[in-house]
Amino acid sequence: MVLISVISINILSVDINTVRKAYKEAAQDRTKVETFNNLLLKVTKKDEATLVAYKGAAIALLARQEKKVKDKKKLFIKGVSYVEHAIGKSSNNIEVHFVRLGIQENTPKLLKYKGHIEEDKQFILKHFKDITSSNLRHYIKDYILQSKAFSDEEKTVISNQ
Repeated sequence: MVLISVISINILSVDINTVRKAYKEAAQDRTKVETFNNLLLKVTKKDEATLVAYKGAAIALLARQEKKVKDKKKLFIKGVSYVEHAIGKSSNNIEVHFVRLGIQENTPKLLKYKGHIEEDKQFILKHFKDITSSNLRHYIKDYILQSKAFSDEEKTVISNQ
């Protein structure tokens, strides 16, 4: 019972705003990937879907640093399995769709992980107005405004919300 409490407290102590910031930094700076991954080391597929999605993103980012193509692919697939598990667990969670979109948009075509870009984009556009967290709203808005997946018209709509 004590062990479960300690593990739960550790997971609960991971601040989602810290995770978001670490993800953004890791996506832009390879030297910050390890820090992002370490933040989510104890997250399992049994945890809250948003954290599971970010754990998948951390693993996918680690894959970029592997030397051998076989190792890159294996690690990337592991990361994607976390993201897809999070989508299955919480398909109405905008942040999970956002994480998957970010991975898909920045993944090389040869990995063939681009099949849900339009679905995730439309989900985010449809539900953006429903985001209650100002931190999450700002975070997703910043991504949309620099993303190639969104048209100028879609960016304008989001800018005005």
